[in-house]
Amino acid sequence: MTTERRAPLDRTRVAETALTLLNDVGLDGLTLRAIAKELDVKAPALYWHFKDKQALLDEMATVMFRRMEAGIVLDAGDTWRDRIRGACVALRGALLSYRDGAKVFSGSRFTGTEHAVRMEENLRFFLDAGFSLADGVRAYSTATNYTVGFVTEEQGVVPLPGERREGYDVAERARRMADFPLAAAAGAEIFADYDRHFAEGLEIIIDGVAARYGRN
Repeated sequence: MTTERRAPLDRTRVAETALTLLNDVGLDGLTLRAIAKELDVKAPALYWHFKDKQALLDEMATVMFRRMEAGIVLDAGDTWRDRIRGACVALRGALLSYRDGAKVFSGSRFTGTEHAVRMEENLRFFLDAGFSLADGVRAYSTATNYTVGFVTEEQGVVPLPGERREGYDVAERARRMADFPLAAAAGAEIFADYDRHFAEGLEIIIDGVAARYGRN
């Protein structure tokens, strides 16, 4: 007879289990019933912690954010450009760690206030760099919104590293669109080399912030 005790069921454990399961089943297949089975409990037990799936997604996004923040090391010598670039690169990496990670994150509401620590720090940083509060918020949120949107589209083609959805073969697309040579050639710029594509788009936004608000 075993005396091993299972870890108590709490919101964080459920969310972490859901994130692990997400890579196997994707967001559409992520049900409370499937999570309960993974935890070896009955589905109604989860409703003590989450009233519905959106509440669970909120907690999952919060766990994703905590994990991302734990891996960020800020440099005292950062410029505002470095701060935006570093935050967006880290966010993209975190979202790409999970199938449908961007969809989980998008529109979710953090369940705690720990994110406010980094937010306060970043906003203070932008004010010290000469931005107004409104301009700093706009610059930072525009870049992060770009990141979430970019990864949403990226994961529509490449759900996980090394995996590619059927119908997104660039060479096959070019053959089908041979009568439209520019559109055919554009496929390599849209559906391939996402690292370069993301980096270039981010620099466009950063340069735009500099031009809009008169910052170097």
